[in-house]
Amino acid sequence: MREPPAARRGILAEQNHLLHLLLFLVTLLTTFWAGAFWSGHEVHFDSLPAFLDDLTHGLPYGLSLLLFLGAHEFGHFFAALHHRMRATLPYFIPVPPLPFLLSLGTLGAVIRIKDRIPDTKALFDTGVAGPLSGFIVAFGLLVYGFTHLPPVEYIYSIHPDYEAFGGVPSPPPAGSLFLGKNLLYLLLEKVIQPENAPPMTEMYHYPFLFAGWLGCFVTALNLLPVGQLDGGHILYAMFGRKGHKAGAATFLVIISALGLPSFVILLQELFSSFSSIPAPGWIPEWSWPGWILWAIILTRFLGINHPPTMMDHPLNPKRRFIGWLAIIIFFLCFTPVPFGIT
Repeated sequence: MREPPAARRGILAEQNHLLHLLLFLVTLLTTFWAGAFWSGHEVHFDSLPAFLDDLTHGLPYGLSLLLFLGAHEFGHFFAALHHRMRATLPYFIPVPPLPFLLSLGTLGAVIRIKDRIPDTKALFDTGVAGPLSGFIVAFGLLVYGFTHLPPVEYIYSIHPDYEAFGGVPSPPPAGSLFLGKNLLYLLLEKVIQPENAPPMTEMYHYPFLFAGWLGCFVTALNLLPVGQLDGGHILYAMFGRKGHKAGAATFLVIISALGLPSFVILLQELFSSFSSIPAPGWIPEWSWPGWILWAIILTRFLGINHPPTMMDHPLNPKRRFIGWLAIIIFFLCFTPVPFGIT
């Protein structure tokens, strides 16, 4: 039986619209601010007109990132609404650019489903709708970014000293931030073959590529098949409790193995009074210590198990096909070393 329109209007009427709007507007401000920073423009507070003018440099990044986050969370929201579950509108999480953090302007967005998931079909639809919706936006941003790259002189507006080198220094200076390429990024580079494609030590200055890359990174994190992440919902719905348990344990081992080598090196650097072992050259390319932090968060705080729905049952072939598509998207978006320092 379909939910009557009046009931859906009631769900929408329960929302704290003022809070959601306020958080969105503040997040809009902080992402514009972060976007101006990544495009090489300092935000000044001398006057309101100067402040607003500086923020305009962050519009491409800020709007692109919020488009991705909105698509992801509203995917969950409308799927929950379709299955007659009460859910909040997205809570956007603003973060002002801070010197000791990777300043993205936001920690993302979340919704809260207030009802217990009624069955496997609702669990799957709600879990998969967010990543699929967000991935479409992230894919579009990467394609647009590759096909609308600015001229090579653009990087000189951010790094004027590069002009003396005749371009971006190669190898990059020590201490440069770099982003890792995922499989989708590599495939699009190969297919589009863009001119003036930036190296990954400079890509974050190109707002559409950066927002698309971040969209892929967030999609992959959400699709990790562990606990009650989106990937955990999909895995449980497709393979049941035993399949979810085996898959979650396997991926915890994988991400722990990916993070352990660089985590050990990081500990050695922090406690340099101990004799250090020379690090093999492959570690910075294939290991990221952040995976150890993620493994701790998943095991100690979020949990790796998945509670049963009110009625578990097998998925139909159409949903299983979409589930395998989500698994493919996970591997396209997953980056073994998302961030690093040269």
